[in-house]
Amino acid sequence: MKKLLAFTFISLIVAGVYAQDWPQYGGPDRNSISTETGLLRSWPASGPEVLWKVDVGIGYGGPVIKDGKVYLLDRNDKTGDIMRCFDLNTGKELWKFAYDAAGEVMFPGSRSVPVVDDNHVYSCGPYGDTYCFDLKTHKSVWNVNVWTDFGGVPGNSGEGGRGPDGFPTWAISQCPLIYGDLLILASQAPEAGVVAYDKNTGKLKWKTANLGPTGYVSPNIVKIDGQDHLVMVTASGGGRGQDPIPGNVVGMEPLTGKILWQFNNWLCRIPIPMAVDAGNNKLLITGGYELGAMMIQVEKKADGIYGTKELYRTEEFGDQTKTPVLYKGYFYGEYGTNNKRDGLTCMSPDGTIMWKTKRDPDFNKGSIIVADGLMLATDGAKTLYLIDPSPDGFKPISKAELLTEQEGGNSRNGIQNWAPLALSGGKLLIRDQKQMLCVKVGE
Repeated sequence: MKKLLAFTFISLIVAGVYAQDWPQYGGPDRNSISTETGLLRSWPASGPEVLWKVDVGIGYGGPVIKDGKVYLLDRNDKTGDIMRCFDLNTGKELWKFAYDAAGEVMFPGSRSVPVVDDNHVYSCGPYGDTYCFDLKTHKSVWNVNVWTDFGGVPGNSGEGGRGPDGFPTWAISQCPLIYGDLLILASQAPEAGVVAYDKNTGKLKWKTANLGPTGYVSPNIVKIDGQDHLVMVTASGGGRGQDPIPGNVVGMEPLTGKILWQFNNWLCRIPIPMAVDAGNNKLLITGGYELGAMMIQVEKKADGIYGTKELYRTEEFGDQTKTPVLYKGYFYGEYGTNNKRDGLTCMSPDGTIMWKTKRDPDFNKGSIIVADGLMLATDGAKTLYLIDPSPDGFKPISKAELLTEQEGGNSRNGIQNWAPLALSGGKLLIRDQKQMLCVKVGE
């Protein structure tokens, strides 16, 4: 009997690892790496099986997965924001909740990835509307606006990008972070930088002062001397043709918002990727628009005060829309920008470029997940790749053209498949401007 119970317990552990949830942007640890096992080691010539497809609105927001259910913040500019829940196995829509969220920007649609825990799913829409939904009742528990509540002009005011208080040109793209009982987002409004709410009630627990010019980066947790630090990256200021005003990289206590350290020489006017914990108190900061990447070191001085220093910066590695993935000591990113096509790029911790695919194949603003020793990567357009991640060179195993040209959407030149991927139970979720697909990539 004891052997049977032990076998059952071990089987449950293995099954749990295999079907690991994908509860937030970047997955379980917010780093685009999953401990899931049992992935297919290759695909047939026809590609992996597409289990289901559903229509979605225009946008770039990705899904999350919890207990066999898929949550996606969708959007229709006539209706507003729409939280939608689907069955992971069938694609059947189980429920949805729509609310008015007026606003208009160039390249419209959803922007962010929700976060889900045992009781609630949380989302932040492109106009700052932040909602907590009950997983059982499917109703709103509380809602706030991370932008207008702190002095920002509404997204429907027509003042997008006008001055320091103007609505962000490309809308708000916050992917919420749960830390204990807190829900943390970057307001970046005139009266607040990063804000934290009680995740159960919506009560504001702490906020920082404005930390710098508005960008599109979400906060992330990193380890400094074994302690959790909340890191936020701001944009650099200054208009076109003007000398840039450096942006900031700021480390905070997650529970209080107390600022512990600050690096104030980051140059990227439109930053999107989160800070990457590079280990040993080092952080990789990346941006698009040919501005590359920078490694900084955080050090605790004898007096207990933290200091920072730049170790290097490079224009040969970056990622315009996603946070690079650190796997077995090497960084991987899709360095496609407005003027640069370096494709999938691998970089060592010291900034040495190991390889680039350039345009053969072209990876441009797609998404990367690593699981079971394999890399799943979209190219930002039609194709999904299965790759052996190695610093020795680009090693594709299989590929499949899963997405097709469709009318409408945001794309000026073909398909824009820029949304982050999600993986659970051997099922990979991909969305473009018109549909979300569930693809079987596990056994």
